[in-house]
Amino acid sequence: MSASPLFEKHKDTLEKAIAASRSREYWTAYPEMPSPKVYGEDANKNGEVAFKGYLNKAFDLDLPGASGTVGGEKSPYGFDLGVTYPKVDVDQLVSAVEAARKDWGRADVDTRAGICLEILDRVNKRSFEMAYAVMHTTGQGFMMAFQAGGPHAQDRGLEAIAYAYEDMKRTPAMAHWVKPQGKRDPLVMDKKFTIVPRGIGLVIGCSTFPTWNSYPGLFADLVTGNGVIVKPHPGAVLPLAITVKIAREVLKEEGFDPNVITLAVDDAAAPITKELALRPEVKLIDFTGSSAFGNWLEENAKQAQVYTEKAGVNCIVIDSTDNFRGMIGNIAFTLSLYSGQMCTTPQNIFIPEGGIETDEGHKSFDEVAEAIAKGVEKFNSDDERAAAVLGAIQSDATMQRLEKYAAGDNVLLAPRAVPMKGFDNARIRTPLILRATDDSSYTEELFGPISFVVSTKDTDDSLKTVEASVKNHGAISFGIYSTSDEVLAKAEEVACEAGVAVSFNLTGGVFVNQTAAFSDFHATGANPAANAALSDTAYVSNRYRVVQSRWHPKG
Repeated sequence: MSASPLFEKHKDTLEKAIAASRSREYWTAYPEMPSPKVYGEDANKNGEVAFKGYLNKAFDLDLPGASGTVGGEKSPYGFDLGVTYPKVDVDQLVSAVEAARKDWGRADVDTRAGICLEILDRVNKRSFEMAYAVMHTTGQGFMMAFQAGGPHAQDRGLEAIAYAYEDMKRTPAMAHWVKPQGKRDPLVMDKKFTIVPRGIGLVIGCSTFPTWNSYPGLFADLVTGNGVIVKPHPGAVLPLAITVKIAREVLKEEGFDPNVITLAVDDAAAPITKELALRPEVKLIDFTGSSAFGNWLEENAKQAQVYTEKAGVNCIVIDSTDNFRGMIGNIAFTLSLYSGQMCTTPQNIFIPEGGIETDEGHKSFDEVAEAIAKGVEKFNSDDERAAAVLGAIQSDATMQRLEKYAAGDNVLLAPRAVPMKGFDNARIRTPLILRATDDSSYTEELFGPISFVVSTKDTDDSLKTVEASVKNHGAISFGIYSTSDEVLAKAEEVACEAGVAVSFNLTGGVFVNQTAAFSDFHATGANPAANAALSDTAYVSNRYRVVQSRWHPKG
């Protein structure tokens, strides 16, 4: 099959993505601001109408092995979505994907890349629709749902395509091999190198970032020629259902069996993830979620290459600062954003027991801890702003955890319910800040808006504690505040030794829990929180193999 015209259509975007991944400088293919000038005057209205059109209906998706429906999504803003999805038979679904992936795997790399880029382009044009779907499944505030669920997720998908494309293109399709033999005739061989996909990729979605965490694996699998089964979290199906529907439409238009990518929806009463994960046809698995299930996948799905992002305990170390107000403001926003329901949100804040030096003079441990608590309280004092930044609590488990820890006697800042206009039953809470009472109180991840201030002997003690924590429990983010170059150098050594990304002295509009595609690696794969990084060559290169053919040329 000749290269698709879609590759030429999107070639410039791909080349810019590859260049950006090499330079690590700022670049984006998909504008993050929901501007009418970019997305159209009626894009927001049309997106909301499209989202509402899904509610209380069966989602229109023709899947193999479908019989009956399943679905039970509830908006954290207080209403049932009422969307149902085809309930599939695993045997029939896997068989259909296995059959469909053969032609897809034989297509040339440019064809696959062009189709993947077209899918992303069409998803981008429906970013408002996606924003409402993400908002009302995850609880993210609208702006965050638009950005993280839309353009930022799309950028991460494009990033994976760029890495995979460049990696596959590194090996030529053909080679003419000539080895001199001195006085004898040279040895001559013609060689052909074929990109061979691994099989079926299983992408297991999470409830908090269904697109952002799924698009890298989804598009890395597709562009390398694998079939894909998308298994959403039962609480956040709609964003991935929309994505799969768009992808199937593009594949069909380009002459491929749409079953190259399918959707497998289940519920808590009849889960199918383990059954899918152990299928011999499944050779790739991407998972974001709990350590317990991530560990199970790594230990049991031996037939597959498993990429996991699991629980971690992220930390901030405060040594000193020349911008105390900026530091407090940055930390307050960081702890508030999406109610701490991010895999990069800091949980533990280490402060020397003797206090710190600042541009406002010496601050005791208690003064720093109280300033953080008051900063968070002040930031969320305006209900409208608080609701927009906090979003809503996605799961019952997170709410129960918050209530449990808020009942303790070590509370520095108690959470409060925040009202939101138009959503009387929205589950919105401000962060809970606790004083650590002993080591065991803060060493495990407490997902959600819960953080600890921890007293240490000194900054060296803080750094030693962070290193041990990352090595034993994992982390994806680490931040430090210090006016000392020597301390910052020590922190960087700790970060490299423990395998975690570190941010220095963030006081402005960049926050430790945010990462930018094409520049920031999300996770390192070097500590227990994740065994992969979004995105590097290790994330894509094991999704295919190169098989060579060779022969002596005739004549």
